[in-house]
Amino acid sequence: MRKIGLFFMGMVVVTACVTNRKHLLFQKNDLTRHPADTAVRIYQLQPFEYKIQTNDIISVRYQSLTQKEFDFLGQQTQGNTMMGNGMVGGALLFGELVDENGDIPIPVVGKVKVAGLTIFQAQDTLQKIVKSYLEAPIVKVRLLNYRITILGEVLKEGSITLNNNRVSLPEAIGLAGGLNDFADRSRVKIIRQESDKAEVYYVDLLSEDFIKSPHYYVHQNDVIIVPPLKQRPYRLYFSQNLAMVLSAVSILLLVITLNRR
Repeated sequence: MRKIGLFFMGMVVVTACVTNRKHLLFQKNDLTRHPADTAVRIYQLQPFEYKIQTNDIISVRYQSLTQKEFDFLGQQTQGNTMMGNGMVGGALLFGELVDENGDIPIPVVGKVKVAGLTIFQAQDTLQKIVKSYLEAPIVKVRLLNYRITILGEVLKEGSITLNNNRVSLPEAIGLAGGLNDFADRSRVKIIRQESDKAEVYYVDLLSEDFIKSPHYYVHQNDVIIVPPLKQRPYRLYFSQNLAMVLSAVSILLLVITLNRR
């Protein structure tokens, strides 16, 4: 009975173990000693510039030297709240919704197409247009609804609104509190929405080569799913499983012993 009990205990312990190789992110010869304060490897990051899509919400702010009474695009300020396209000092930001044709409305000017442009391209486009109406205008464009959703084996599941449209996947996971002990870092799923399509990718965060991946940066509306390791049930229910197994073995051996008598 003791040998059988030890056997089952060993089975549960072995299957519940998770090695450091399944936890350490961006591995590449990490067991080898490297010189201190030296760049061991250098990677060229994939270029990434987000392009505005339909249903995005963008903040458009105009500043110029035009006198206030003639500035039809000027902002009216009330306290710390900027009425119109944005709010300064507040939690809520109002913006222009990019319609299904990729346009946003501008007073007097009409609709201007911004879909397919980067934030800086949209800024330059609008500045050239309003230059005909305002003196020395400056246009500032910001994306307000750059949002991703992270689910699975992270400490804080949910949607995150980013204030920067150049955020890497590791940074995004950090904003979700990081990965827990049960996360399978080698099979992270990304569901990416592009126009009317949803594309599914799997990435391996255990490999340092991920830094070169085209999926290194998150995109607008990405859904990131971190799956659990196979050991998760054993790790979560180790003591309960072990107790049940040992109890079942004890009862079985007791029945066998009684039948022999």
